[in-house]
Amino acid sequence: NFLFLTIIVVSETVVRVTLWSVVNLSISLHRWNISKESCPEISTSLVKSPTETELKIKEILQKIHQLIPPRPYTHVNNTTSAKHSTVTILNPRDTYCRGDQLDILLEARDHLGRRKEYGGDFLRARMSSPALKAGASGKVTDFNNGTYLVSFTLFWEGQVSLSLLLIHPSEGVSALWRARNQGYDKIIFKGKFVNGTSQVFTECGLTLNSSSELCTYLYGRDQEAFYCMKPQNIPCEALTHVTTMNREISYLSVKEKSLFHKSKVGVEIMKDLEQIDVFQCKSNTEKCQIGKMTPAPGGYTLQGRWITTFCDQIQLDANKINGCLKGKLIYLMGDSTLRQWIHYLPRVAKTLKFFDLHGTGPFKKHLLLDAERHTQIQWKKHSYPFITSHLYSVTEEGYIPQEIDQISGDKNTAIVITFGQHFRPFPIDIFISRAISVRKAIERLFLRSPDTKVIIKTENIREMHIETERFGDFHGYIQYLTLNDIFKDLNVGVIDAWDMTIAYGTNNVHPPNNVIEKQINMFLNYIC
Repeated sequence: NFLFLTIIVVSETVVRVTLWSVVNLSISLHRWNISKESCPEISTSLVKSPTETELKIKEILQKIHQLIPPRPYTHVNNTTSAKHSTVTILNPRDTYCRGDQLDILLEARDHLGRRKEYGGDFLRARMSSPALKAGASGKVTDFNNGTYLVSFTLFWEGQVSLSLLLIHPSEGVSALWRARNQGYDKIIFKGKFVNGTSQVFTECGLTLNSSSELCTYLYGRDQEAFYCMKPQNIPCEALTHVTTMNREISYLSVKEKSLFHKSKVGVEIMKDLEQIDVFQCKSNTEKCQIGKMTPAPGGYTLQGRWITTFCDQIQLDANKINGCLKGKLIYLMGDSTLRQWIHYLPRVAKTLKFFDLHGTGPFKKHLLLDAERHTQIQWKKHSYPFITSHLYSVTEEGYIPQEIDQISGDKNTAIVITFGQHFRPFPIDIFISRAISVRKAIERLFLRSPDTKVIIKTENIREMHIETERFGDFHGYIQYLTLNDIFKDLNVGVIDAWDMTIAYGTNNVHPPNNVIEKQINMFLNYIC
């Protein structure tokens, strides 16, 4: 796990906050509202005071600013060095018992061996026992003065290895945060418009700086927007598909980019620390329930299984699973990390069969049915921003708040939601706005159907060395903290995939099937 506690003054970088409802736009309950505009002038009589959502976005942005220190990069010698930093076990014991906490003090030093005087390094702590197929994340507390407390809970008996990775020094963190919020143009969106036998592609995006006529697509009650350049003689309603590609652009300097060279990302700090021997202890937990506070870490792996620290998971056999799923209506809403679920579920419940909805491409709507048991499970991708080189249809767009609003809900209905990976290349206000909209939709759902079960799956960690500026885990971690904050007091279940994928050490945006199986098992424990 990671933790930033550094308190800072406002960064010299100004993070742009998109105010979705600046003008008094009519609210549509249709899939989207479409308007055509060419540099419209907004009457001052229509300008409103900031909405509740806009004020909430601003409040969350201020919190995040306090977590991320502005540390200009001057020279590599001044950055944190894994080699020169030191670790010390606090209050060492001759014997460690299962369930004990082991604390380690990290003193960060630079490449000249000098003690760092400030915090903000992006660290990842993990303990493991490869022979036992066991792993768990650790907790990192930043004292803002160059020292960190790294805490591990000793969940299993046996010989345990400890790891602390320096993912990025604080100077790299500062550079990534500035670069993320610099602009919306790291991804190119192309929209396909079809009119009879003719088709044309135009540029689209979450924002478009153009004097040309635009098609504006507005989503949900909060009027989140997506834009396309309007093709000549083709209506805005003719948009059918979208595809994306990375734009050759970077907001990092050449010097800053050197911080993210493969050899400098994820460097081990505790390589010289000896293994710890842990002996057996007892612990008692309760059944997994929705709304129960999830601690950090929320679980660990042992013999390949995922074992939660806050509740007692039931081991479900095929009969229990089939009985649990009988009469269930399950909605999976999100990205391809949830699409992995719907492809794996027929292995868990062999009576589930795919129903062909005649869509095309990997991101079409997927549907599993068991007619005899009246079970239906569907997956739909979330709406913009959605990043893929594949053409995907927009005629059935899965804007999650609107999808939730269309579900009546009951005790046999369950919803799983995940989003974040596709938001990483964009200023974080887009993610915050969507998360707030999703929360509001869940609150509306609970008013009409408090028995509906809602589960939030957090993001997976992913590859350390791929597109750090666009997709690096630092961006995902800030979103992970933000999501936990926004949903912390809502009666939902949480599948902490961030914690889980650290424990398994997957480092893959699409973790292997054994991890997908454990995520699904956690879901079934919530609904069964």
